[in-house]
Amino acid sequence: MLPLLLATAEAAQHAAGEPGIVEKFGIEPKFVLMQVISFLILFGVLYKFGIKPTIATMEERNKKIADGLKHAEETQARLAAAAQESAALVKAAQLDAQKIVDEARKTAKDFADRQQADALQRSADLLAKAQQSIELEHKKMLNEARGEIARLVVTTTERVLAKKLTDADRAAYNETAAKELTVI
Repeated sequence: MLPLLLATAEAAQHAAGEPGIVEKFGIEPKFVLMQVISFLILFGVLYKFGIKPTIATMEERNKKIADGLKHAEETQARLAAAAQESAALVKAAQLDAQKIVDEARKTAKDFADRQQADALQRSADLLAKAQQSIELEHKKMLNEARGEIARLVVTTTERVLAKKLTDADRAAYNETAAKELTVI
């Protein structure tokens, strides 16, 4: 194409009577054609072994970058889903913990109520036993007091009468004193 242009330009200049570019600069069309062919061969070799692999490498890197961005977005989505899931698990665990605490409080209150009821029952039993013991002690004391009073009555009677009583008299006085004390 270049030789054709040069030839056209040269023909136009010959018609005008001026020296052409080819004559002016000493351009030889066969050398120009060889240089164009050498340039095309060099361009083909550079394109096949230099430019094409470079473009393929750049496209591969662009693809890797796009895949990395896509993977990052997927990972971010999975991370957000995992965060929501962990928040749900934490909330469920808090609810379970609250239930356990409430149940423990209820169990502790029930246990305290049972212990208090048992303590009240034991204190009522102890009070009843103490009252029975007091009544038995009271009866025992009354019997001892009656015996002592009867002995004092006999001793006093002996002194008042200034004589020794026989065992039969003593028994009769004791019975009479005991009957009178029973009435009281």
